Amino acid sequence: MNALGTRIRLAVDIGGTFTDVVLETPEGRTTTKVLTAPTAPEDGAIAGVESVLATAGIGAGSVDLLIHGTTLATNAVLERKGAQVVLVTTEGFRDVVEIGYESRYNQYDVMIQKVPPLVPRARRFTVPERIDVKGNTVLPLDEEAVRALIPRIKSCGAQSIAIGFLHSYANPDHERRASEILEAALPGVPVTLSSDVCPEIREYERLTTTTANAYVRPLIEGYLSRLAERLADLGLGCPVLLMTSGGGLTTLETAKRNPIRLVESGPAGGAVLAREIAMELGLDRVISFDMGGTTAKICLIERFEPKKAREFEIDRQARFMKGSGLPLRIPVIEMVEIGAGGGSIARVDPMKRITIGPDSAGADPGPAAYGRGGVHPTITDADIVLGKIDPGRFAGGKLTLQTDLARQAVDADVGRDLGLTPEMAAFGIMEMVDETMANAARVHAVEQGENAAEHALVAYGGAAPLHAGRLAEKLGVSRIVVPTNAGVGSAVGFLRAPVAYEVVRSYHMSLSRFDPERVNGILEEMQSEALAVVEAGAPGEVVVEERAAYMRYRGQGHEIVVPLPKQSFDPEDVDTLQTGFDQRYAALFGRTLPNAEVEVLTWALTLSTIQTAPQRSACPDAIPAAEPGSRRSVFEAETGETMAVPLHWRPDLAPGATVSGPAVIAEDETSTFVPAGWDAIITGHGHILMTRRLEQQG
Repeated sequence: MNALGTRIRLAVDIGGTFTDVVLETPEGRTTTKVLTAPTAPEDGAIAGVESVLATAGIGAGSVDLLIHGTTLATNAVLERKGAQVVLVTTEGFRDVVEIGYESRYNQYDVMIQKVPPLVPRARRFTVPERIDVKGNTVLPLDEEAVRALIPRIKSCGAQSIAIGFLHSYANPDHERRASEILEAALPGVPVTLSSDVCPEIREYERLTTTTANAYVRPLIEGYLSRLAERLADLGLGCPVLLMTSGGGLTTLETAKRNPIRLVESGPAGGAVLAREIAMELGLDRVISFDMGGTTAKICLIERFEPKKAREFEIDRQARFMKGSGLPLRIPVIEMVEIGAGGGSIARVDPMKRITIGPDSAGADPGPAAYGRGGVHPTITDADIVLGKIDPGRFAGGKLTLQTDLARQAVDADVGRDLGLTPEMAAFGIMEMVDETMANAARVHAVEQGENAAEHALVAYGGAAPLHAGRLAEKLGVSRIVVPTNAGVGSAVGFLRAPVAYEVVRSYHMSLSRFDPERVNGILEEMQSEALAVVEAGAPGEVVVEERAAYMRYRGQGHEIVVPLPKQSFDPEDVDTLQTGFDQRYAALFGRTLPNAEVEVLTWALTLSTIQTAPQRSACPDAIPAAEPGSRRSVFEAETGETMAVPLHWRPDLAPGATVSGPAVIAEDETSTFVPAGWDAIITGHGHILMTRRLEQQG
């Protein structure tokens, strides 16, 4: 705690194009965006931290907490730029990561492309050992066979080792002993155990998660260590916490060991922000829409809670098709992510169709308008040609955009091929990306049993406020919220996340053979593990606990989540488990199966600090906005001409100020486009609330 008696906190979000930094003090919030340094991302983070501290006039030693999220782990897997990994597994299971699922994600495609494993067959080794599903040793670990692998591992140039033995979730002794042997012989080479990263049933998902953790661990461990050193040199002696993909915060050391939990850390922060906005405005059904420089992310938030899952797919070979990616068994806020950010590159395919991404110009060279060597048109270039971005105020004035370079790129790669003017070509690019995002949102909503049109849209990230209006029209959505500091929204969300950690253990047990003593022992071990992480990140704070069991009827292939009581189990509590399962099963499927045996496969426990709910914001009385200081020439596709629309500076708009579209509301980190037929009002918390006029709906 600083001398003012109030916490001063920093949030740093490293994306593929920009690094966002937010400083929160008793006096308010200071934000900045800087270009991400691809080869040394800590450079951008330090530059952003120095900038906000200097702007606020605060010394580094006064900061009480730094919260960090990054897409580095995600990008390393997508771009295949991770470590040389060796996998050591049980004899006979060498090819599990190659075989994958028995079913195919597209049954009738004879040219189907499966996601390649992160560890090629030449670097997958086996040793004799076997533990059964109950944790009993069937075949002792052959330690000499483990030692015999050492020369082969060295000759592979291994930078990281993954160990995944059969049923190690029930008994990790063999994995731990193999790790001791290899670590002693190969000092400096990190070893990842499946019993630590993913102690759950299902070999394929467990091994893909373990190998992915090993794949990104040297990169993330090295980066986090360098960042910690640079922060210390800057004078920040405060704790550093990392945002996890599940929406909680964890310690630096835990993140170094299990970096796979950071895969969706940046987007998770945005979902936390959208949840808070929903609570402030009383919106119980929300779609969060995060569009940054590289990707767009969409998440459903129902009754003020983001949808969560225990499995996430990365690097899908077929867009929107479940089963075509690399499955990771980690706690994650469920969302759909597509390659449609401001830096996504547009082109014309052989069938004369405009296509977008998934490749991105990133920060280097960036969009053509940056003037840093980019020659291909991006979504940002298209928005500039359409007049929706003020070139002089982009990224707080740190980058002066060159409109002529954007026009040249759009014309050269799209306009000439299709016989369109640069403006119509830019409009075509915008329509294609907006339709792609709308389709992704529709599919995601349908998969969750929801209707996208019945939700409000919360738009944040550098590019989302520009595209939210058209996206909402395509979805039939009638309300849009653009939060304060929307351009750095995910980083703001970091500051609202609880310190939390989830532990999962698989232990198969039929309710007819319920063993309360064994279950209590498992849950106590899990509680101790989670408590160590949470107390390290938030010492002395009150924590809340949630327990759940993954249950099914015997013979079924999938489980449902059943909440558990927080107290220890007694023998008679088997009836509580049965009743809880029956209620959840009936709610999902409308019936139960009489006399069918019920079993538990996995136990889950989460500890988190208590979060204070935000105050509900009453909508202020509407007042006309002050006359805009200038106007922007925005292209109108229906007439094929440009029209002068008001350009408002967001800090000049007081609560209650109303703006009728078409108009542009600019701020340091982003711009909001208010389409024709929409009205915008500034809420009591400073958010932009856009509402579609009744005559424009339906």
